[in-house]
Amino acid sequence: MASVTFEKVVKRYSEDAVILKGIDLEVREGEFLVLVGPSGCGKSTLLRTLAGLETITEGTIRIGERVVNNVAPKDRDIAMVFQSYALYPHMTVKENMAFALKVRKFERSEIDKRVDAAAELLDIKHLLDRLPKQMSGGQRQRVAMGRAIVRDPKVFLFDEPLSNLDASLRTQMRVELKKLHERLKTTIIYVTHDQVEAMTLADRIVVLNKGIIQQIGTPAELFDTPSNIFVAGFIGSPSMNLLNLKTIKRGDHATLVSDGVNIGVVFKEEAFYEELVVGIRPQDFMIADDNPEISGKVEIVEALGRLSLVHVSLSENVKIATELDSTIARNYKIGDKIKLNVKHENIHFFDPVSQERIEGKTG
Repeated sequence: MASVTFEKVVKRYSEDAVILKGIDLEVREGEFLVLVGPSGCGKSTLLRTLAGLETITEGTIRIGERVVNNVAPKDRDIAMVFQSYALYPHMTVKENMAFALKVRKFERSEIDKRVDAAAELLDIKHLLDRLPKQMSGGQRQRVAMGRAIVRDPKVFLFDEPLSNLDASLRTQMRVELKKLHERLKTTIIYVTHDQVEAMTLADRIVVLNKGIIQQIGTPAELFDTPSNIFVAGFIGSPSMNLLNLKTIKRGDHATLVSDGVNIGVVFKEEAFYEELVVGIRPQDFMIADDNPEISGKVEIVEALGRLSLVHVSLSENVKIATELDSTIARNYKIGDKIKLNVKHENIHFFDPVSQERIEGKTG
């Protein structure tokens, strides 16, 4: 295994098409790092520059201490697993897994040893004589991972490997991938657009948007202290409610207001803003009896088992989502009035102009 370093990496197709805009990133040796962001943010392009499938316009890429800017993909000592599996349809599982080693002229005994070990690790020994068409999507993805494992690379690259699988199989494969990393202790860089996948797999997450890194941190850090409005809205499922509120100051107290919202807070003097973007996660609401901080009408109730997602309209243009215990949520029907309070210790504040997080807002 090895560390990976991106230094001021730029990928430009033209003056109007800059995909990566000065990426600085250090991937630690043995780390499971996930690149996440919306379509077109540059996450797959960044992975492909590391693999050597895309050349960079500016900057430096290192694997360990070795600069690999001009090193051919086959000589970078990486292995890549794609979304499409990319298995040879006419070869058996064993032949698919062994192919790269045969090309590199490994001894037959070494090939058999590596294939058997990878098959055992992935629980596919009973599939070694099958063709890809005789297997399920999850089994084919295991074979694709096995083909990467037998090469014993310094770095594994995964480009949305689970997106072709159904929901239950994705959940199962996430568990398998995490177990695989625990066993191999190898550096993994994993690309996904699914932030739930990112939160469950990663040691650290890199959130990208429009070719720029928005935040790097552990899943807990990104969830608890998003650095800006983009990260706040992207990380978390259901996503954070973001409300544009005005501030009415009354001494060292203030009230955050808009249609259906009246939240009292205590401000530090130097932290006063006339307008704020306030973030509240769906799970940080409570039903209120008297003096509600938020009032609205129920638009729909989504029963999710023990919890339900209650969508609330505060005005024609302002909607929020609240996560409530289903025993409470089932008391509400479409059109019912609902009164809510907020867990103040979990409120997030953002500057509406810079869109950056405001720390130390209240005292």
